[in-house]
Amino acid sequence: MTSMLRRLRRRAANPEGRMSVLDHLRELRRRLIIVVLFVVAGAIAGWFLYGPVLKFLEHPYCSVPIRYRYHSGDGKSCDLIYTGVLDGFTTRLKVSFIAGTVFSAPFWLYQIWGFITPGLRKSERKYTVIFIAASTVLFAAGMTLAYVVLSKGILVLLKASGDGTQALLTVNAYLSFVTLMLVIFGAAFELPLLVIMANLAGILSAKVLKKSQRIAIFLIFAFAAVATPSTDPFTMCAMAIPMVLLFEGAVLFAIVRERRRDRRTPEPEQYPDDELPSRVDPIPEPIGAADDSWTDTT
Repeated sequence: MTSMLRRLRRRAANPEGRMSVLDHLRELRRRLIIVVLFVVAGAIAGWFLYGPVLKFLEHPYCSVPIRYRYHSGDGKSCDLIYTGVLDGFTTRLKVSFIAGTVFSAPFWLYQIWGFITPGLRKSERKYTVIFIAASTVLFAAGMTLAYVVLSKGILVLLKASGDGTQALLTVNAYLSFVTLMLVIFGAAFELPLLVIMANLAGILSAKVLKKSQRIAIFLIFAFAAVATPSTDPFTMCAMAIPMVLLFEGAVLFAIVRERRRDRRTPEPEQYPDDELPSRVDPIPEPIGAADDSWTDTT
């Protein structure tokens, strides 16, 4: 146990950020172990908060009109079933894991940034706090939007079966669907942050981003159409439109940043172009004509 704690301790700072391949793999292993520990700690808290978390996740399904979902007979209940002996236990584990991942998001996002930081310049490492705060807010915003549109997406899917049918959803299948929607929306909202990081690192310039805006918007809508499990146009647009707005904001940030940088950077001195040929007089003047006062002293 002591040796494991020693391995998880923070390594000495490397000002140049140079690491061998084995050191990168060891660092990745260390970061992954820390992430797992944080998620497990959050899952333990989620285990004791199982009831409120499950009610929170069930709410989109319970918002669907009663004629499209299963109820026990009183017309007011909202019931999800399970068919296996172990399904109740695995459901609690799944809900606890979802809650633990959300609760520990700032901590494992910091570990991701900590793994990237050694490869950045010293001037770029100051964005650590901003990265953690922005990534947490964006991920939470994506999950919130997914939670809001879930009831509409579920209703569209359940109505597709037509009249005379009623859904009998298992709790495991429903939680898998909800989790997938939340994770996809949350991860998709990290797009502008990745674009800004690439611009700060010099990988994507504002000029390249401006030229690729139309292609990026098309790819965003294509991604939203494929990534949303509900496959309805409402959910697709609910994901794609905010992503486009966030992407445009990232492009605007890159443009403003590079303009400010160019204003601060002095213009380089102009030197003659080495590729241009020098002018040569085709009829050279006699040596004596260049200076009449020259005399032969020999």
